[in-house]
Amino acid sequence: MIFGAILAGGVGSRMKIADRPKQFLPLGEKPILIHTLEKFLLCTRFDKVYIGVHEKWVLHAKDIVKKHITDCDRVEIVEGGKDRNSTIMNIVNAIEQAYGENPDNIIVTHDAVRPFVSIRIIEENIDAAIKYGACDTVVAATDTIVRSDDGNLITEIPERRLMYQGQTPQSFNMSLLKKTYNDLTTEQKSILTDACKICVVKNVPVSLVNGDIANMKITTIEDYRVAEAMAGGDKRD
Repeated sequence: MIFGAILAGGVGSRMKIADRPKQFLPLGEKPILIHTLEKFLLCTRFDKVYIGVHEKWVLHAKDIVKKHITDCDRVEIVEGGKDRNSTIMNIVNAIEQAYGENPDNIIVTHDAVRPFVSIRIIEENIDAAIKYGACDTVVAATDTIVRSDDGNLITEIPERRLMYQGQTPQSFNMSLLKKTYNDLTTEQKSILTDACKICVVKNVPVSLVNGDIANMKITTIEDYRVAEAMAGGDKRD
């Protein structure tokens, strides 16, 4: 079976313009989360789409899904964890409780605040996860990447043609992801920045899927303004 996992557990600490997490901010006539969910529901290969939400916002998430989504039977909302990867594991556990463990299950994880993901990217993630076991969505770096260990002096300038910027979805064979995560030490888990690093830390190969610069993540006020323009909504001052 194939499952979507939309990660909406953040509290929006970097977005200082509202009293709610950024995934619930309006984008046009619908919350950002709903735009993202609609993209996932357009993919008929998903048996179910799960949303991981901070415990304080579970009821709100259920309300807006009920209001905006007619195909509610394909959507499940679960309580998120203390960080990104524990939210993913909460979703994995919910899936296994409902459907049992299956070595062929695929999970496609995605940021709730990337509402412009394309069906092409989602489909290619599913195909890559089936073929390789793990994949990451990336775009080639267009700017020179500068590394600094102390924030003051340049440590290294890597060769740009080898550099990519990570996006989501990040997709996996679910059993592989769960086993790899459980094999990590507490220290290894503490340095994780995303789900693919679970595999990278344990030397599990991760294939690349071509992303799109339009598949932006809404993190700052400036991002939100750009997203409103892309969605055709009113710009904010």
